[in-house]
Amino acid sequence: MRSSARVQQTKDPVIPIIAELIRQNPGTISLGQGVVYYPPPKQAFERLEQFFAEPSNHKYQPDLGIPALREAFRQKLEAENGHLQEEGASVIVTAGANMAFLQVLLCIADAGDEIILQTPYYFNHDMAITMTSCHPVLVPTDSNYQLRLEAIAAAITPRTRAVVTVSPNNPTGVVYSEAALRAVNRLCAERGIYHIHDEAYEYFTFDGAKHLSPASFVGSAGHTISIYSLSKSYGFASWRIAYLALPNSLMPAMEKVQDTNIICPPVISQYAALGALEAGAAYCREKIATIGALRSTVKSLLEPLHDSCVIPETEGAFYYFLKVDTAYSSMELARRLIQEYKVAVMPGVAFGMTEGCYLRISYGALEAEPVLAGIGRFVEGMTQILKGERGVRI
Repeated sequence: MRSSARVQQTKDPVIPIIAELIRQNPGTISLGQGVVYYPPPKQAFERLEQFFAEPSNHKYQPDLGIPALREAFRQKLEAENGHLQEEGASVIVTAGANMAFLQVLLCIADAGDEIILQTPYYFNHDMAITMTSCHPVLVPTDSNYQLRLEAIAAAITPRTRAVVTVSPNNPTGVVYSEAALRAVNRLCAERGIYHIHDEAYEYFTFDGAKHLSPASFVGSAGHTISIYSLSKSYGFASWRIAYLALPNSLMPAMEKVQDTNIICPPVISQYAALGALEAGAAYCREKIATIGALRSTVKSLLEPLHDSCVIPETEGAFYYFLKVDTAYSSMELARRLIQEYKVAVMPGVAFGMTEGCYLRISYGALEAEPVLAGIGRFVEGMTQILKGERGVRI
């Protein structure tokens, strides 16, 4: 007896591997997983009374989300993201952004089709593509982790079904420019393929950078698929609520897939999401301002590593993605940092960076004090390990 070939070919998720190392080394400060330190707003909890007051809520509800939440998301997309509703974009609720991405693949691609990812990529995107018997086509970003339009265009073949972009970006923290996103969106329209844009970190921008939704471009509605999530912005990680804006033409397929996959997203979480939207973006931005202030301190504390690490500028999310001058693999280095210095980061190999050593630092998951303590351990550990590698007496 064996598991399917497509699952065997899918890479192992790296977060459980790092989590097990952390468990084996008590006292480790984790700068690994991409979650936020703050809880949902109080309005989310207040809405739960309304859920429990209606007995029918314990039964199945509409596949694509309860009407009130779908309408709230439509209004938010129009008001905040500039989605052109008159062009026919539809909105559905999903149980998290990973589920949204997987279901999109099931709707638009067949076995053997190709999906273009930018490297470094978000690892669950790569896993979903392989698991649906499609092929990830990897296009490296430039030295600052920005899009390379000519490389994307050159990677398109007759089997290409979509180009995926993530901005603000996980794992790099960069924000793509309006010009770059317009160019990719236009290219997808010209080639007759979909532009899938992941906007889970839409509120997490700093230093004057602005988030932009490709679905706000005139003429984009027929080929643009937008993925949003409450997990980061509203501290909703375990509640599993995300939403998709996609062309009307995909709605029959999406309803079929969602009914098979989950029937309906968790209804209690959908009520909580209504409460979160009542609190609004102001709740998120207040918390994100705290993360932004911490970001500046983290950046200054990483300065001693500049001789041995390339630390590109970031304008979004809550990550730094370092390129380390070392012969160690990223997994070896991540393991040593946990076992010897009690600090966890994510190895770059998880994000498709198989040549060279890259590490992702997340500074959004903890309060300031443990984050700064963790950065201190990280800098000390990196300094000692790299000195030792170079044969310097320590």
